[in-house]
Amino acid sequence: QVQLVESGGGLVQAGGSLRLSCAASGSIRSINTMGWYRQVPGKERELVAGISPGGSIYYADSVQGRFTISRDKAKNELTLQMNSLKAEDTAMYYCAATSSYYSDYVGPRLSMDFWGKGTLVTVSS
Repeated sequence: QVQLVESGGGLVQAGGSLRLSCAASGSIRSINTMGWYRQVPGKERELVAGISPGGSIYYADSVQGRFTISRDKAKNELTLQMNSLKAEDTAMYYCAATSSYYSDYVGPRLSMDFWGKGTLVTVSS
């Protein structure tokens, strides 16, 4: 099993920045692709950014150029740097990981096996 714990959410004004972190523990070696998802009430959860074991990266169109995902395998940590935040970025953000091997594919078709409990990001306009 893999445990994922997110941190770094909070309230920020539009145009500001936040850095989300995800600490992984447990069966770390089983982790392949990791990603950040977000969800607002009444909407489906969406993949915001993902990173493959080989370093391939995916960003949703809505965050391209503003968000940066990175993974530190030595620290077992996944981060999401969010800049130029907009009110529409307000959501619960979840860290996720899969033990399945997708080669270098990273995208909405991923099926994640492990999920954190989420951290709330609120952007005031």
